[in-house]
Amino acid sequence: MELSDAYIDSFIQPRDELLQEMEQYAAEHHVPIMQLSGIEALNQLLRLQKPQTILEIGTAIGYSAIRMAQALSEVQIVTIERDEVRVEKARDFVGRSGLANRITIVEGDALDVDVESIRSTYDAVFIDAAKGQYQKFFEKYSPLVPSGGVLYIDNMYMHGLSDLDIKEVPRRKRTMIRNLKTFTDWIMQHPDYTCAFFPVGDGLLICLKR
Repeated sequence: MELSDAYIDSFIQPRDELLQEMEQYAAEHHVPIMQLSGIEALNQLLRLQKPQTILEIGTAIGYSAIRMAQALSEVQIVTIERDEVRVEKARDFVGRSGLANRITIVEGDALDVDVESIRSTYDAVFIDAAKGQYQKFFEKYSPLVPSGGVLYIDNMYMHGLSDLDIKEVPRRKRTMIRNLKTFTDWIMQHPDYTCAFFPVGDGLLICLKR
């Protein structure tokens, strides 16, 4: 039995004015941010893990970084974004949130930047960027996570596209979906990780490093 949207929404906590402004901006400017049920689930998992450091791949306008920093009062977050306009907007929102001392925004392509110069290890990595590059992101940044650390990967469901036969996927998205499915097969069989899929938001994959 499928749960109704109203029932799911009843578990979502109220957000402050800045977050609501960010949600409206994202909707109006077609900026992808985490679905509310997804970020609520992610934050609860993070509260259980209690990471001191998080690396985020894909800042967008800083919404999830701010939400994670609000949920964890001691956490330090490094977040990477390549889009100049979004970086500028993220810096504005982060500054207004009062969390700039705990959120470091790095501008650049996540496959090229060197975040090890900022911090050599991260307790958690949150991947929410180009979906067709998830395996490359994972391979580059998972070595920075120690044993017992966790990698969180959003948008595994891709608004239902991941569940379709590839012939049913719009042509412009087929390569991305093929890569996402290849990543899923690869990581679920990886000997160094225990992974589980959470059907919340747009699909959240949780990988615990052995």
